[in-house]
Amino acid sequence: MAKMKTKQEHSKQVQASRGKRGGGQHRTARKPALPLTLETLQAACAALPCPVPEQAHAPLLTYLTLLMQWNKVMNLVGTHTWRDTLETLLADSFYLAEFLRRLPLPAAPECWDLGAGAGLPGIPLRMVWPQGHYTLVEAREKRALFLSTVVARAALPNTAVFRGRAEDFFVQASPADVVLSRAFMPWQDVLAFIAPHIQPAGIAVLLTLEPMPALVPAGWLALHEQAYSIAGDARYFWALQKQPVAGAGLP
Repeated sequence: MAKMKTKQEHSKQVQASRGKRGGGQHRTARKPALPLTLETLQAACAALPCPVPEQAHAPLLTYLTLLMQWNKVMNLVGTHTWRDTLETLLADSFYLAEFLRRLPLPAAPECWDLGAGAGLPGIPLRMVWPQGHYTLVEAREKRALFLSTVVARAALPNTAVFRGRAEDFFVQASPADVVLSRAFMPWQDVLAFIAPHIQPAGIAVLLTLEPMPALVPAGWLALHEQAYSIAGDARYFWALQKQPVAGAGLP
């Protein structure tokens, strides 16, 4: 079993993650401010290294407009322009869509996004990966209100927001086929936390800043990993699949 991270180590990783994905300053040079229009957004999407389908442009415009407006009073993300936000925060979602397509998921998976925050990666993800039913779980009331506003205005398909603790959500939810987590809690804790509530072969997808370790906890299979880079920073997706524990169910 991989060595458990201390809370102090996890706190450092969360701070690093927020700095790179939405809670701190970025090392990339600030680009000249451009007005956010459909035309400028389309041009910016075309310049990204990962493809963004044309049908996602209009809902992306809605999301970025709301995110920049609400960010002035709620500090949802650490970026200050819509273009920096697109290139350093939303781009994860477009890579993630391709990663999910390679996983052994059912045609209409039940998906949970724990600690959804500002909707990253979930909101942009649903614009390019609309499979199954997707629930954004967020305990903080104002952030949940923001998510609900975006889901409604962007008309995201089969996407819901649950305002409350994940523990309360588990009580009323159907078992998940896939659970997404980014800095929700230390990754070993995430696996233990969700294991009783997902399908027997359910999959945990973790967004991290480090490679997957050689050893993973008992009851889980290291299924797939992808490394990618945004603004010169290495980022990773891990997919771990729940497995029967040897001896489970025996008298």
